Amino acid sequence: MEFDVIIIGMGISGISAAIYAKNSGLHVLMLEKDVPGGLLNRINKINNYPGYAEISGPDLSYQLFESVQKLNIPYKKAVVKEIIVKNNVKKVITDIETFTCKNIILATGRVNNRLGLENEEELVGKGISTCALCDGNLYKGKEIAVVGGGNSALEEALYLANIVKKVYLIHRRDTFKAEKNLIDEIKRKENIEILLNSNVTKLIKVEDKLDKIVINNNKELNISALFTYVGFVPNSRFVKNLNIVDEEGYIEVDSCYETKIKGIYAVGDSIKKEIYQLITAANDGVVASISIIKKTKNK
Repeated sequence: MEFDVIIIGMGISGISAAIYAKNSGLHVLMLEKDVPGGLLNRINKINNYPGYAEISGPDLSYQLFESVQKLNIPYKKAVVKEIIVKNNVKKVITDIETFTCKNIILATGRVNNRLGLENEEELVGKGISTCALCDGNLYKGKEIAVVGGGNSALEEALYLANIVKKVYLIHRRDTFKAEKNLIDEIKRKENIEILLNSNVTKLIKVEDKLDKIVINNNKELNISALFTYVGFVPNSRFVKNLNIVDEEGYIEVDSCYETKIKGIYAVGDSIKKEIYQLITAANDGVVASISIIKKTKNK
């Protein structure tokens, strides 16, 4: 069976693309390795998406998934291993089976960056986390640290401050990159201690769990958890064989979100752009889908 378009990733950009493709009568398949919504499921509060004065990330994810179900858009839980292109036919090889299609939309998003410290990977889930919403309640009444200086770091620090005893907010620069209202709110929180011009230089574990961190090689902080928000890297490793990514791993596209390989598009956080917001991700998906629809209908 050959699909008109396979959409890899069920975040807001992928689902937006799928809605337009399905409504135009295209034969669509969606693939997702995790849960629908992607990084939305890790966001506590959203107040900048039109139509919602305020909504949680998981709630918005659920509503997006409801749209997929109501439109009867086929989807499968699968990990994409590789994409092979031959004679304008695309094969998407996954851990469950291989699918054939005419067009592909890559909506694979980004994943959290690491600090690059010794023991870091083995301590993920054992004191190191990138999701306050997922793991915050595990540390109720304890002292934790958050690393980062952007909106995500400050939003998660504020969320955690309502659960834990104390939050150390660690940032390597002397000023935050976040929005002013978030910075003001952080400064008003009595149980958040701001540590600027600071870097986490060492992770100390006891019995395979995080026990302490070292700041700037001398100051130790006794904490139960470290939440890291130090940027993202694109989730594009499986398409590097196609030579459509730049040196940072972002997928390169034109104004219609098509890569240099005809029929392969990329949208959302997996592409290099100036603004990474939910509304721009949704827009990317719509533009790519309409481009495919026009080409398909004009044949």
